[in-house]
Amino acid sequence: MTTQPHYTEYDTRLAAYAVIVRSVDGTDEVLLALWNEASERRWTLPGGGIDLHERIEDGVVREVREETGYDVELVDLVGVDTYVFDAQQRLARSIEGGRPLKAVRVIYTARVVGGELTPEEDGTTDEARWFPLVEVASLPRVSTVDIGLRMAGR
Repeated sequence: MTTQPHYTEYDTRLAAYAVIVRSVDGTDEVLLALWNEASERRWTLPGGGIDLHERIEDGVVREVREETGYDVELVDLVGVDTYVFDAQQRLARSIEGGRPLKAVRVIYTARVVGGELTPEEDGTTDEARWFPLVEVASLPRVSTVDIGLRMAGR
């Protein structure tokens, strides 16, 4: 039997993301942000890391505003997903740290209540854009997009 590492022997990253869908002329569109930290830029759900003393709900609202320019209201918590990067994967993906990492991703649905579409400046995303849901499968994207859409029933 393999012994699992104790929680003090790996790093944990808590992040939260929003699935934001709107209907335009009968077409459902999802809001995505272009993540620029990987070797290949890929689309992701707006969201990101939660600060130490920040409520998860406040963090996802802040992240959406930073990455898209929109103010949002959370509608529902649709799920939590985890993914483990071993130390070698972290190194290969240029993720800091020499220990395994457990990524904990909290997924909400949300709706836009204000603001205007604006790209993030000097951040981890370059732009945000609405895409018809039927086009998402053809986009270069991170797995969080598919996971979030599935959890949200899309």
